[in-house]
Amino acid sequence: MVTKMTLREIEEQICPLDEKSMEQARQRWMTVAKPLFSLGKLEDAVIRMAGIKQTSDYELRKKGLIIMCADNGVVAEGVTQTGQEVTAQVADNFTKGDASTCIMAEVAGVDVFPIDIGMCRDVPSVTKVEYKVAYGTRNLAQEPAMTREEVVRAIQVGIRLVKEKKEQGYEILATGEMGIGNTTTSSAVAAVLLDRKAEEVTGKGAGLSSQGLERKIRVIGRAIEKHRPGREDIIDVLSKVGGLDIAGLAGVFLGGAVYRIPVVIDGFISEVAALCAVRMIPASADYILPSHVSKEPAGQMVLDTLGLSPFLTCDMCLGEGSGAVAVMPLLEMGLQVYRRMSTFQEMEIEQYQVLK
Repeated sequence: MVTKMTLREIEEQICPLDEKSMEQARQRWMTVAKPLFSLGKLEDAVIRMAGIKQTSDYELRKKGLIIMCADNGVVAEGVTQTGQEVTAQVADNFTKGDASTCIMAEVAGVDVFPIDIGMCRDVPSVTKVEYKVAYGTRNLAQEPAMTREEVVRAIQVGIRLVKEKKEQGYEILATGEMGIGNTTTSSAVAAVLLDRKAEEVTGKGAGLSSQGLERKIRVIGRAIEKHRPGREDIIDVLSKVGGLDIAGLAGVFLGGAVYRIPVVIDGFISEVAALCAVRMIPASADYILPSHVSKEPAGQMVLDTLGLSPFLTCDMCLGEGSGAVAVMPLLEMGLQVYRRMSTFQEMEIEQYQVLK
């Protein structure tokens, strides 16, 4: 059974970051024998994770990537270059290690977990009945993509997965997605939550032509006008113009806050899911780490709204968790310097001071 908690119950389980552990981590960085603050964002990340984990002495030995796989009925509107069958094909490839993200994850020491939360057909290597909410969404250009109940179930699946991964010993999680048409749903959700016009937040996704992009923008604009999702009601927004992968990832971000595990955002689609989580429960923001900034037009906009600065700027737009996986070695490097490097005192070097 999926863990069932209301938003209020979820919020009640989310505690602030542990300030004592964060202060201990700050003091440790001040003694490490290198120029002060010279590892920049990596130092900040180590401190943030100390607050999440409630200890300044921690490791990231087990790293996992949760890839939410789902199909989107809006592909019927011609907003994608490929058909829905590709979602299932790529999801199956994840289990064989035959995908770009899998190769990157192997190098980074990250275990990959593809989840069929809403693909149009079952894939024996991926599909598990306890995680599957529906066989794709409906066409948001014609009707709401999901019911509110389906959105809530998807969020609960995400929360449950974090609980399971924590019980399995995972100490940090990355987010990813696979679903033909999901830059359309993400752009629609972003347009609503950022109060922007469709053309401001919509890109070509996986290789649309300029004509295809114009069609995509029109579809998003008409869907928002037709369904009028309420900006303050995230469940309503997701149900009308979102996708099961976005809802499931929003649950992963909320689960990270409940179970005190740092969760790393991937690209645009994961960013939108993170924004949904934070709009539902603002306290969850403390448990979310960035990775890179997507080439999609709203990629930087969403990060700015979340108050996050990317570690990487590689012009990536692959999705599937590739950016979140790519940042894992950087986070590990920063943590190992923090843990292993000698102090000024141990090296008999005069300690650097903060100068005004």
